[in-house]
Parts: sequence; structure tokens; C-alpha cells
Amino acid sequence: MTTVTDDRSAPATAMTSLSATGVTVRFGGLVALADVSIDVPPGTIIGLVGPNGAGKSTLFGVLSGLLRPASGRVFIGGNDVTNVNPQSRARLGLARTFQQPELFMGLSVRDHLVLGHRVHYERRRFWSDLVNFRAIFPPSTFETEKVDGLLDLLGLTRIANTPVAVLPLGLSRLVEVGRALATCPTVLLLDEPLSGLDYRATENLTAVFERAVANSDDGLSLLMVEHDVASVLSLSSNIFVLDFGQLIAQGTPQEIRANAAVRAAYLGDDAAVSEGHGTPAASTATTATATATATATATAPPPTPS
Repeated sequence: MTTVTDDRSAPATAMTSLSATGVTVRFGGLVALADVSIDVPPGTIIGLVGPNGAGKSTLFGVLSGLLRPASGRVFIGGNDVTNVNPQSRARLGLARTFQQPELFMGLSVRDHLVLGHRVHYERRRFWSDLVNFRAIFPPSTFETEKVDGLLDLLGLTRIANTPVAVLPLGLSRLVEVGRALATCPTVLLLDEPLSGLDYRATENLTAVFERAVANSDDGLSLLMVEHDVASVLSLSSNIFVLDFGQLIAQGTPQEIRANAAVRAAYLGDDAAVSEGHGTPAASTATTATATATATATATAPPPTPS
């Protein structure tokens, strides 16, 4: 079993909830990440963006413990967790969601939040509940209050007893976020949480993110990978931009908008993404492809960039 070490000799990590320094990942001869460093301060929403294949998912894998870097280090609250498994990282306060909600179709919205709560407060009971959830003992007053508060925060009180199997994608994403928040994390990794959502569902979920951070007593931070650049610019206090496995920019939304390398690599040279709402412009390569396709086939519209 790998031991978690408390390394206070790295001053940058002691000031952050989550950080990575000099992370390099190789898959055979392919360098997926090259000397990437990021930091997530307490009580913040941080964006991680970049074109497809930029290395965002690889970095999430390293941060969550699913991948081990060839070099570099990962810290959670000052603890060096580079060689620590995902379960131990979760006990230190790291949680994550996935691109596709991973829910138990036979359980209700409330059931999912109860399970998340027991991951943190009653781990032994959690495993027995997974085997036979319907045979669990009645919840304690403390648990009921915590879950009810989270349902209210998420705006899910009205459908608390509804089976998740009948929920649309937007509400399913809310349930997955709620289950992660129920584990009382200090850092929550959000993997494309807005993917596939319509405007209203996007507005609802981004408002939940803001409320969750603002109402946290433990300095909750969110690190969000997302292709909806306008939402990232609107939500985040700081943004990291990857391209071909390298960190090409970091800064405030205003700095990222003005960065020529970002505009060329991700937003497009003529991008004009307004804060709050909008659609990210195509990358240079995608724009060129769309133009060529439209020229060759006049009756077909150019493809919508992803």
C-alpha cells in the first residue's frame, strides 16, 4: 500500500487544494503531456481547455490517479499523491465526474446523494448498502439534514424520490455532481459537465457550480474541462490552455481572450467570445476544412465545429 506523504517543502502546493508540477506522460513514443504544471487554489473555479487531443483527459487521469506520469508530481492540499491510488486521493478530498453520468438506474435521486454522503461519513456501511440498498437502516437526522440541504442547493428537492432512470441528461448530470458533492470533497474534477446540454440546462448547472463554491465551508474548488469556452470564460477565475500536450497559456479570462497563441490554437484568429454566453469559434484547422467542404459542395452547409 502506498503511503501518502505530507511534503511541506514545496511551498506552492501548501497554498493550493490541488496542484501538479512538471507532469510528463508518454504513451510509447507519443508525448501526451510535456512538463505541465497547474494549480487550483481553495474556493475557486478553474478552467482547463484546449482542442481535441490536447491532453486534457490525460491530465485528468494523472490528477485522479488513473495514470502515473513518467515525471512530475501531484499534490492534494500539500500531500504528495503522485504514487497514490484513486481511493486514497478520494479520502484526501478529491472527487470527479465523468463525461457520461455513471448512475445506478434502480435508485432515486435521494438514494444517490445518500450513497455519496456515506462514502465520506460511513464508509463501512456504504459497501453493505451497495449490496442491498433497500435493506439499509433508516438514515440519521444528521444525514437527512445534509442530503436535504444538498437537494435544495441543486434544485432537486421536487424530484428527490424520482428514479434516475427516467431523468433527462441535464438532471442526470446534476445528480452525478450532487453525489460527488455529497462526499464533501475539497476539489471536484468536472469532465465536460456541459456536454450535450441545451441552453437552459447549461445555465442551471453553471449556477449550481457557483453556488456550491460560494456556499462551501471547506473552500471547495472546481477544476473543469469543457469545450463550451464561453461558459468556462464566464465561470473561471483562472484558465489553463493545453495544445499538443503543452501548456501554452494560463491566466484570467481577459488574458486568455487576448492571448494570440490561444486564439490561433483553439479559438481561431477571428474569435470573439463574449463573457457569459456565446459559441466558441472553430479552430484554424476546422475552419479551413469547413471552407474547403463548402466550396466543393455548394449545397451542403459547412460542418459545425465541435
